[in-house]
Amino acid sequence: MARIEHFNNPEAPKPNSIVVAVTVFVQDDQGRVLLIQRTDNGLWALPGGAQDFGEYIAETAVRETREETGVEIEVTGLVGIYTNPNHVVEYSDGEVRQQFSICFRGRYVLGDPMTSEESSAVRWVAQGELEELSIHPSMRLRIDHGFAPRADPYIG
Repeated sequence: MARIEHFNNPEAPKPNSIVVAVTVFVQDDQGRVLLIQRTDNGLWALPGGAQDFGEYIAETAVRETREETGVEIEVTGLVGIYTNPNHVVEYSDGEVRQQFSICFRGRYVLGDPMTSEESSAVRWVAQGELEELSIHPSMRLRIDHGFAPRADPYIG
């Protein structure tokens, strides 16, 4: 399914859904962040996705990271909660989703990065390499917050 991100775009379609979703900021022992290149829009992003029925939200973070990257993690904290109403995602099936994303901090447990149906590339990325990648501004905000030594999670 194709996906178009609208960010601070007054011409964006009006949202017709809000879905609880997660992203996960996890680093390896060299301080690099785990990123995927999405198959639906080609952009680089943190692993993540929507919560399933019967699932604790931290379980969503672990499951989505495993499904998209092949890497096992454990949730250790919270980077932030991202609810900007001026960020909507338009899907080819007609859904227009207002952003509601919880970004967790995770600890690498085991596994080697590998692709999936949702990721055409998966790799550990150093902070200095981020400028070379196509990353949506809202995702870049989460990544920057993950790298920042914040005492409290971002809420916005």
